[in-house]
Amino acid sequence: MGKPVFVFCHGLNGHGQYDAKYAKNPYWGGKSGDVVAEWRAQGLDAYAASVAPQGSAWDRACELYAQLAGVRVDYGQAHSTAYCHERFGRDFTGQALIPSWDDDTRLVLIGHSFGGVTIRLMAELLAHGSAEEQAATAPGELSPLFAGGMGERVVAIVTLAAPTNGTTAYDLALDPSFDASKVKVPVRNRLLDRFVKRRTAIKMDGRDERDWASFDMLLDNAQALNERISTLPHVYYLSAACDATLPAAGGVRVPDRRLMDPLFVSSSSRIGCYSGTTAAGCVVDDAWHPNDGLVNTISERAPFGAPQRPLDRDDVQPGVWNVMDDLRADHSFFSGGYMHKVNPHFFFQDLQELLLGLV
Repeated sequence: MGKPVFVFCHGLNGHGQYDAKYAKNPYWGGKSGDVVAEWRAQGLDAYAASVAPQGSAWDRACELYAQLAGVRVDYGQAHSTAYCHERFGRDFTGQALIPSWDDDTRLVLIGHSFGGVTIRLMAELLAHGSAEEQAATAPGELSPLFAGGMGERVVAIVTLAAPTNGTTAYDLALDPSFDASKVKVPVRNRLLDRFVKRRTAIKMDGRDERDWASFDMLLDNAQALNERISTLPHVYYLSAACDATLPAAGGVRVPDRRLMDPLFVSSSSRIGCYSGTTAAGCVVDDAWHPNDGLVNTISERAPFGAPQRPLDRDDVQPGVWNVMDDLRADHSFFSGGYMHKVNPHFFFQDLQELLLGLV
């Protein structure tokens, strides 16, 4: 077997080493220094993938696979027809992200935010393929990703502040019973929130409205996606959740200004007080109020219903979600912060040591 290859997958509106801006502004670590480059300097095979900033988990998983295998992106015949976009995307032939792609490959996949959803779905496809794509595709034209049988190439999955069970940040915006204007937020933070929304607004391109990350992160849709993704028995699963809020009266949580980036104060305040029930019956109560500014802490620990246990560093088990203690940090911690600069390198160094003890 080959040495482990560490592949980092960014979150919503992020970027990786295929993107020109990564050199000046690395997604992993930000101004504190490129975490991925630091791991390479320490002798590890570590790489930062570049997937669609706002694409669906499916599209991003297909793009990540193409970068690893060094092939043209194939979104699948069934998927591309159903979601109204081209079947094929960028060609990574001769530009593979990692040194080799074969049965000796041993992937350690590390995903921040929606990158955590992306890597889980790709691992599922590698293992079990897609029956829909197999049925819709002519013999000889099926992407190996949709054929499956490559699950053993993934040895560990790490999710960092991932909306594994969705985030109420999207549900509350669609709930007519929730009046966001009544949530008390300083004017400066409201203005910053509007700035973020303008910068991150989806640029519609004709594809189906269900083929975006924002759709996948609605609670009911995240649960439907989780039902398609199994916990692979041979894979080590690690997760880190973040909480940058403080308790307030009535079960509400408010941003901890010492930790919460000003860009997230408004969204955190809304998440911290929103309650309701989804169409599929998911009850959003006080347990959903702690958050990191963008994602509910309860959603970041492990998929609901999946086998899970608190992380025991002396007994990390495969086929089980080994859940780290919640970090007192906001959603941007792993990227080095935005307006509030932070240094996440101590966390990543500890994570590296933990992973090397497993793989």
